[in-house]
Amino acid sequence: MNQLKHPLAEVFGHLTSDQTTQATRYRSRRLCPFNNKVPNCTKDKAKNPLGVCSVFHAGAPAITCPIRFREDWLITDDAASFFFNEGTAYSSLTEVRLNDANGKSAGNIDVVLVAYDDHGKVMDFGALEVQAVYISGNVRDPFEHYMEDPKAMAHMDWSSQPNYPRPDYLSSSRKRLAPQLLFKGGIIHSWGRKSAVALNKSFFETLPKLSTVRKSKADIAWLIYDLELTKVNGQDKYKLVKTDEIFTGFEPALLSITTPVPGKVDDFMRLLQERLDEQLETPPTNKTIEKPF
Repeated sequence: MNQLKHPLAEVFGHLTSDQTTQATRYRSRRLCPFNNKVPNCTKDKAKNPLGVCSVFHAGAPAITCPIRFREDWLITDDAASFFFNEGTAYSSLTEVRLNDANGKSAGNIDVVLVAYDDHGKVMDFGALEVQAVYISGNVRDPFEHYMEDPKAMAHMDWSSQPNYPRPDYLSSSRKRLAPQLLFKGGIIHSWGRKSAVALNKSFFETLPKLSTVRKSKADIAWLIYDLELTKVNGQDKYKLVKTDEIFTGFEPALLSITTPVPGKVDDFMRLLQERLDEQLETPPTNKTIEKPF
């Protein structure tokens, strides 16, 4: 592939350079190939969806849509191998509401895997959370510019545009991942059930180092995926592949992710001194109104 100068890796499930009949159809009809709840893409807006599945960062694609992880339902197979014994019959339920003891919603669990017996009775379950990455900057503008003429804009140069979109891994972990673990994960853990987290390799690499345990002792399985460029009928296409899996306890993982790495106190003291100096050297201007009457 040529080095692209725009951020769009996949649009409606296809590379921006893909001009096949299938890719054109998916773009024109706003379709999602990754098992969305409806055939169409519904990201951001149902009537005018933001059909960007992944963006380029440092020359590699980063998944920005959680539905992108549902390709071939690989994530449920991998999560089930952690939750249940081999041969267990199970099914997957998406967007399952989770309440706390007061009946207040703690949010929806992305996917609940339910094990059942020969009579269809629920025996066990596990919770699978999918963590795509937030974007800083504006991704809708290049998307809409590309959609005006996908063939002509396949190799457009967006590099000089303001608010160039990039993955925001820090916000993704602090504003999304940590609260998910704290609230939903905390409830699941209190019930003695297991959780799994599916996320992009590039996202996982920005997290603090996690203390691992044996699979049989783990509370959480971190399922790490990447998009691998392959050929399908001679056409370049990204395929979801699992690159690793990490097993951790619940409390140590939560502590690692929610504990900030402190900077040097001397740096903060210098900042305080600078701010104080500015305040002392620039006294406030007290304007008075002479002879108001």
